[in-house]
Amino acid sequence: MTLTLETTALKVQLRLTEGWFTACELSALPPGRGVAVLLPDGHQVALFRDRADRLYAIDNRDPFTGAAVLSRGLTGTHEGRPFVASPLLKQRFDLVDGECLDDASVRVAVYEVRSSV
Repeated sequence: MTLTLETTALKVQLRLTEGWFTACELSALPPGRGVAVLLPDGHQVALFRDRADRLYAIDNRDPFTGAAVLSRGLTGTHEGRPFVASPLLKQRFDLVDGECLDDASVRVAVYEVRSSV
């Protein structure tokens, strides 16, 4: 007889065109930090959880350099807007709408995200 541990941990899910995609367990996403998630189509998403447990998901690709690094950026707020600063050139991207706070003509894709059992 084999026993398996049943888990009821909360999952972080992203809305994709074909439905909800489970990215990771919420416990794997520390507050104030980001993680990169590989989507089924090969794209990467940067997931963030703030200290108030709000979740955000944006494209992981920095549009200024082309590098997939936004998940490793520093998070903060500017005039009430949560952002991540690219670890390379330090441009800040709004985590709600993807707009670059340093160049309004540039933005990254955002994804609807939720936690679910």
